[in-house]
Amino acid sequence: MASQTSSKKVIYAALIGNFLIAVTKFVAAAWTGSSAMLSEGVHSLVDTGNELLLLYGLHRSKKPPDKAHPLGHGRELYFWTFIVALLIFSLGAGVSIYEGIVHLRHPEPMENPLVAYVVLGLSLLFEGGSWWIALKEFRKAKGRLGYFRAVRESKDPTTFTVLFEDTAALAGLLIALAGVAAAQYFEMPELDGVASLGIGAVLAVTALVLARETKGLLIGEAANKRLEGSVLAIAQADPAVERANGVVTVHLAPNQVVAALSAEFSDELRTPDIEACVTRVETKIRQAHPEITTLFIKPQSAGTYHRHHPATEAAIRNPADASSH
Repeated sequence: MASQTSSKKVIYAALIGNFLIAVTKFVAAAWTGSSAMLSEGVHSLVDTGNELLLLYGLHRSKKPPDKAHPLGHGRELYFWTFIVALLIFSLGAGVSIYEGIVHLRHPEPMENPLVAYVVLGLSLLFEGGSWWIALKEFRKAKGRLGYFRAVRESKDPTTFTVLFEDTAALAGLLIALAGVAAAQYFEMPELDGVASLGIGAVLAVTALVLARETKGLLIGEAANKRLEGSVLAIAQADPAVERANGVVTVHLAPNQVVAALSAEFSDELRTPDIEACVTRVETKIRQAHPEITTLFIKPQSAGTYHRHHPATEAAIRNPADASSH
């Protein structure tokens, strides 16, 4: 619950900031005729819509399981985050590049450039505040991990999606500011169009990175190795378990994990003894890891398990490869 609260805090901050900035930029674009300013307005409007989609995804992911979705709706969050990446690419980057090409083919001198400077300055201030909130929450979530590794291993796409959006927005604002200043100084309105192309390129790269990271979550990523190791240790500690062969996990949402544990039980145990052991192990695992919403425990020999899960056995032999996507 704490994770979702911090995610909503980041999203709401970005939503309010982007909406106010979008309105201001569109007014300034209509006043000045700046292509870069119009591109920035579209960018902020797309970001505003994206925050609404992320909030919708968070809401849908909390729906309880039903007959049609027995494991719940957790992946709704990953789906809508992937849609956000597509919108950044198609609307944000697409419109910016289109505006840049139009302005290069039909350059028009900018009117009232002072308005553009004031709006860009205020936008940098407001966007910087949203970016700082997103950065603080991401730092809190990543712990001691590096930024790149934290993004790769994160199971909550909302925090790094907003951080990426805000970082791209700040870069876009700086490009727009440079384009407006260069167009005015050199009296070359074409440079305003070049700035729009630059903004489009930044958004396209951001969208592709987000889509790549979210795709892995949408397909299904395993829980971190610490959780899997803890599950195996808890099972192995039970006296009725001869060997905890392995565990297969997959994230349905940041705090929803499905786990399938393979265990070999002592041969002399009767069915009631095995059932009692399964109940004990399941209770201890759920107490230690409440994020495991669904747990399956399968009596199975080690040889049978590894024949069906060769990748798991390879990961045990090469633990350095297990942390990569």
